[in-house]
Amino acid sequence: MVTKFKELGLSENTLLALKKKGFEEPTQIQAKVIPLLLDSELDIIAQAQTGTGKTAAFGLPLIERLKERSKAVQAIILVPTRELALQVAEEINSLKGNKQLEIVAIYGGQSMDQQLRRLRKGIDIVVGTPGRVKDHLQRKTLKLGDVSYAILDEADEMLNMGFIEDIEDILSYTAKTKRVLLFSATIPDRIVVLAKKYMREYQVVRTEKGQLTVSATDQIYFEVNHSDKLEALCRIIDSEPSFYGLVFCRTKVNVDIVSKKLVDRGYDADGLHGDISQNQRERILDKFKRQRTNVLIATDVAARGIDIINLSHVINYSLPQNPESYVHRIGRTGRAGKEGTAVTFVTPDEYRRLIFIKRITKTDIRKEKIPEVADVINSKITRIKNDITAIIKSSKSDDYIGFADSLLAEHQPRQVLAAFVKYTFGEELDARNYGKIRDVSVDKKGTTRLFVARGKDDKMDPRSLIDLIKQAVKIDAYKIRDVHIFDKFSFITVPFEEAEAILRAFKKNKFDRKPLVERAKEKKKYRR
Repeated sequence: MVTKFKELGLSENTLLALKKKGFEEPTQIQAKVIPLLLDSELDIIAQAQTGTGKTAAFGLPLIERLKERSKAVQAIILVPTRELALQVAEEINSLKGNKQLEIVAIYGGQSMDQQLRRLRKGIDIVVGTPGRVKDHLQRKTLKLGDVSYAILDEADEMLNMGFIEDIEDILSYTAKTKRVLLFSATIPDRIVVLAKKYMREYQVVRTEKGQLTVSATDQIYFEVNHSDKLEALCRIIDSEPSFYGLVFCRTKVNVDIVSKKLVDRGYDADGLHGDISQNQRERILDKFKRQRTNVLIATDVAARGIDIINLSHVINYSLPQNPESYVHRIGRTGRAGKEGTAVTFVTPDEYRRLIFIKRITKTDIRKEKIPEVADVINSKITRIKNDITAIIKSSKSDDYIGFADSLLAEHQPRQVLAAFVKYTFGEELDARNYGKIRDVSVDKKGTTRLFVARGKDDKMDPRSLIDLIKQAVKIDAYKIRDVHIFDKFSFITVPFEEAEAILRAFKKNKFDRKPLVERAKEKKKYRR
């Protein structure tokens, strides 16, 4: 098995970009796919789980083989969600080094005018969701007639979401001489049919299935408004006896803002991102490794290569874009046999993505309450008492006995001790240093529409449908809303978390070889 990127036939430019990101050894999928893409003209079906480095597996060969400053789109990468579109585009951008390639992510919900301006400038690699890519093709604002590569990332997920017709339409706009690459966690029959229809000679690549999580890490999340994140972070830091953690932000700007505000509040903190020079980066990391600073705020890219085994916490100040990023982040704690803590801040509009991360990583990320101010103060008091007790036991305070005797001769012991605490710790124990955090509940901020393969023909009515769901899942009836019964199927609306529980419960319950309950798909046409 290949153990180094330099053994894969990559250029010095690419190897340097990988080194800057802290990547040293290729993953299984990278070691198998990269040589095939570089040294052959085969189409590829690659089966690998999320979080195994699939983006670099196809991104690095694209960077190596595509022409610089081309006037036409050279590669189209289709992904199921806008979050993944952004992640893939950012990852390839971070790997291209000095190669002059233009990469753009296009997806629904983003300004069409903004996308048009980018496309007019000339793009080499387009990363997009099927719906928005199809919109541009129909408007003739995107041309794929000259693409050399068509890549379907998370192919099975796109098929499950009902994008098969859109994908086939998009592929019809591409050149027949292109290479087609399918990356998928599973290879169902629909993938094979798609491959036979649109691929030429292809090879199937499989990797060993691994668990996409970190077992030695206690994973929790806090529901918080965006404006209250800094206050929540301060409470978490102050609640811990010896906080030593890495705080992840999504952008360089956020890293600068959060690190500056923490320093202004008196914390030993530093920030790390891509605009920081190598010398400065080394100084910051040296201080952090020696625990002269105990809080390091960083972007995902800047944190690559940081290998510190005794972190107490990893905090997702910004929710990661996908499960792969989540696993990379929290994998930095819980090392060397120690249990670390991974904390994730979730705002009301991010709950859907948290549920997706939980589902893909197959892990329990439990909800906790942000520490109250009184609890933080009590935690500090306990820490101070323990420190003072340790000093007393060590006899290191003997040089100050005379000073203590003079104070005790003039005042009552309790008054002396209280005055000492106020003098030394008064500001630290002042509850007014903490701001108010508003209550927020993200659980009720979003719902999911589910399709049930039972209808009036099956003698189903709203009451019996709700009973069917409740027999499989412990759920309050009032949470099942907007029940619509048709002849052959039905729809219900439930909160995100309950939807996940229902889907798990009915996963093995098939009807006509299809799931009895599944997510409703906007693109799917149901026969009444």
